Amino acid sequence: QVQLVESGGGLVQPGGSLRLSCAASGIVFRNYVMGWYRQAPGKRRELVASITINETTTYRDFVKGRFTISRDNAKNTVYLQMNSLEPEDTALYYCNAAHARTDIDWWGQGTQVTVSS
Repeated sequence: QVQLVESGGGLVQPGGSLRLSCAASGIVFRNYVMGWYRQAPGKRRELVASITINETTTYRDFVKGRFTISRDNAKNTVYLQMNSLEPEDTALYYCNAAHARTDIDWWGQGTQVTVSS
C-alpha cells in the first residue's frame, strides 16, 4: 500500500519559517520525482517545487529564494524548507510522487500552512 504522509504544517507569523516533510512508503522512492504542491481556498492546486531522481530542483517564481526542496532517499522522505513566509503562502500543501518513467503518481493528504499575524 502506497502512502505519502505530510507533516510540519501549522500557524506561523509573516516572515517566519516552517519545514514540511513527506514520508513515503510502498514505493521505490529513488525512482520517483518528488513535488510539493499547494492549494489555497478557491484556487487551483499549483506546483511549488520539485526534485528529480538526480536531485535537480525546480521552483516556481513566487517561492524562489525563499523555499528549498530536498530529498533523503535513505529515509524515503522529501522536505520543503520554507523561509520568509508570507500570508499569500497560506494553503494546503500536498506531496506528490511521480514515477520517473511511467505515468504513475501518488498524492498525500496534505498539511495546512497558515501565515498570519
